[in-house]
Amino acid sequence: MGFVNFRGFKHAVDVVRGRYDDPNDEGEVNHFQALSSALSATVGLGNIAGVAIAVSLGGPGAIFWMIIAGFLGMSSKFTECTLGQKYRETRPDGRVMGGAMFYLSKGLAEKGFGSFGKVLAVLFAILCIGGSFGGGNTFQVNQSLNAVEKTVPFLAEHRWVFGLIMAMLTGLVIIGGIKRIAQTAEKIVPAMCGIYLLACLVVLFMNASEIPAAFGTIFESAFNPSAAWGGFIGVLVTGFKRAAFSNEAGVGSAAIAHSAARTKYPVREGIVALLEPFIDTIIVCTMTGLVIVITGHYEGGDAAEIAKPFAADNNGAGLTSTAFAAEIAWFPYILSVAVVLFAFSTMIAWSYYGERCWAWLFGDGSSMVYRWLFLVMVFLGSIITSTNVLDFGDLMILGMAFPNVLGLYFLAGGVKGDLDEYLGKLKRGEFEKTE
Repeated sequence: MGFVNFRGFKHAVDVVRGRYDDPNDEGEVNHFQALSSALSATVGLGNIAGVAIAVSLGGPGAIFWMIIAGFLGMSSKFTECTLGQKYRETRPDGRVMGGAMFYLSKGLAEKGFGSFGKVLAVLFAILCIGGSFGGGNTFQVNQSLNAVEKTVPFLAEHRWVFGLIMAMLTGLVIIGGIKRIAQTAEKIVPAMCGIYLLACLVVLFMNASEIPAAFGTIFESAFNPSAAWGGFIGVLVTGFKRAAFSNEAGVGSAAIAHSAARTKYPVREGIVALLEPFIDTIIVCTMTGLVIVITGHYEGGDAAEIAKPFAADNNGAGLTSTAFAAEIAWFPYILSVAVVLFAFSTMIAWSYYGERCWAWLFGDGSSMVYRWLFLVMVFLGSIITSTNVLDFGDLMILGMAFPNVLGLYFLAGGVKGDLDEYLGKLKRGEFEKTE
């Protein structure tokens, strides 16, 4: 895509600010709401627990490779979200349907691979539904509860209460569809990012003199890691794995949210989407990693113990909490609030992803069946502690990437042509701005 992550960055910011919004364009939500909805699915526990685990297993150098993966992910996120807009469908009632299942089936059919595209689309939809029940639901409830029960002991003995509360709150949002989800996300996402990043900034300002040395440690460890961190390949793979888990670039999930945005140019929404890996991985994950490196907590503890699956114990978030608590004694309480917001926003976004795939497979009229099933899984997430359930969810989300990336490979040429045409119009000043 000719490094669209650099070429389109300033324009992406302008579009999100609303400078090109037209309320008459076809769609259900504006650019900022679409970005918030997609970000609410990615900015979450991967940024708190995932980064801590990456540093524990791969050393400080893993942060460098997470940043590189984030930059590369900006281009794949652009491609899949552009396709999500290009092949979306609008129902008679105004609801927009889009995502990987549409561009895999319709886009590949245009290239003469109709049956192959249909198989990939069905596979993607099934895996997405599984991922929404696992990684996008029970995983989130389980992890947020594990963090909150440390500051609210009552919930440790009455886990079902937390599940019931989360199910009720989630139900209030998801029954209303994408518009309600987007309206909630555009309020929660900036708030939760602000709370968490403010805490990061406090710690970093308190240790401002050590920041250059921390970056030096990260860079040196990226290329000269000790054997204890698994060597060069180990630190590179760890960084890329955690970045992919965190920003979901290439998974195809975000294309479902961005397909609902109001715009007449698919490329414009793709350019907006490239901001996600930047915010999620390059900013949020980097700041978490810096705090852990500066406080030196990655050096202590058994890496194998820290690497246990999140459901078994909260060591990833625990390491982050310990690192912050060394500088801010009351931080565990802030972390508890942040984790609940992260989990809640991720759940409402993934409910939409799963529901769109469910409707594509079984028809629009079956959407409410999925939503009730989702709410049951929210409640069960508070009492199910089996790591198998969470591993299942992670496997589903990983599996989504295989049909999606394969489809992107065949469809990328068309996106490149659309991008060149769009940037040409932008350069010539053919797009109206709203001041």
